[in-house]
Amino acid sequence: MPTARREIWHDPALPHVESRRACHSRACYKAHSHPTFSIGAVDAGFSRFTGAGRGETRLTPGTLVMVPAQRVHACNPEPGQAWSYQMLHLNAEWLQRLRLESGLEAGAPGAPARISRSPRLYRQFCALNELLFSAAAPLEKDAALVAFIGDHDFSAHQCLAEAPALAPSMLAELLERLQHQDLAAVTLDGLAAQAGLGRYALIRAFASATGMTPHAYLLNARVNQARELLRQGVELADVAYRLGFADQAHFQRVFKAHAGVTPGVYRQRPNHKVMS
Repeated sequence: MPTARREIWHDPALPHVESRRACHSRACYKAHSHPTFSIGAVDAGFSRFTGAGRGETRLTPGTLVMVPAQRVHACNPEPGQAWSYQMLHLNAEWLQRLRLESGLEAGAPGAPARISRSPRLYRQFCALNELLFSAAAPLEKDAALVAFIGDHDFSAHQCLAEAPALAPSMLAELLERLQHQDLAAVTLDGLAAQAGLGRYALIRAFASATGMTPHAYLLNARVNQARELLRQGVELADVAYRLGFADQAHFQRVFKAHAGVTPGVYRQRPNHKVMS
């Protein structure tokens, strides 16, 4: 059986981009979201993707998915199988500024993901990611990234849209609160009162609009904050304490379920390889 391998790349000189590659992976992820615009590519095997609209989409080798920031999604190998994939994360504000220069849209936060089965786009994406993982200079990598983004209008690809259950303005207010308020201070009662709904109605409406319950969204937000703190070199125990986890073991379980690797592995230096 082939050995599973994961690689993560990021560079302080290019803080607006992070990439990862996984080979022969059987890891499964809970539904989650990122504060970044993400582009994923299936290299080998088959997977099931949710986040492009209603239902589930089967992804085959050579398929790309483009996931706007804050879009809840999940992509896992078919039962009992392994798959290989790549995942590129772009800072949403950086991307928006870049796309506006070209008069194109990057995808509104929370909008459905888009799917491409273009062999040409897949090859170009692979070439870009190979360059990012190489020893090339940051300027060369950044220029290639800017060129790739500028060359493609991601809004042109397949999208199966669905309407949110909450009014967009109210959903935006709730997400803003969950993102910026002290997570330990957020309560279901408070969210329900803000939305003008009962607690049960809020849970159903929130899940319909985001794909997560408020509690799951909070855990996801904590993991996204943890990524930043770990990249800044904050100790694991301090991260767990700051974000309100019961203990370090709880933090590690939640982080791995969302990120696919433990917090300790994530904070290692760029270009490291993980055997699993």
